[in-house]
Amino acid sequence: EVRVEESGGGLVQPGGSLRLSCVASGFTFRLADMSWVRQAPGKEVEWVSDIRAGDGATYYSDSVKGRFTISRDNAKNTLYLQMNRLQPEDTAVYYCTTGTGAVATISWETVRGQGTQVTVSS
Repeated sequence: EVRVEESGGGLVQPGGSLRLSCVASGFTFRLADMSWVRQAPGKEVEWVSDIRAGDGATYYSDSVKGRFTISRDNAKNTLYLQMNRLQPEDTAVYYCTTGTGAVATISWETVRGQGTQVTVSS
């Protein structure tokens, strides 16, 4: 059974930082392209970042580029998202899923955990 479990969210002030984690099981993690996506209240799910399995290349949406860093530890089957200089518009539930880019927003429909809430507010 494919499973992912996100953690690390919380309430943070604008300008603060959080590190999200996602532990995966039920598939060969090291061979899987992985993404972080997020869903703000009343909005569609939005792709945030992905990391490729082969060469570890990383990609970011324009809204988070320069502030967020995605990484993975294949030995631990874990995906990370370091989020710095958080802004109120980053408030959302964050999910990890398989796939990249727009495909990840489709994968999210079947491969996701409970998500982890990130709230940026003073």
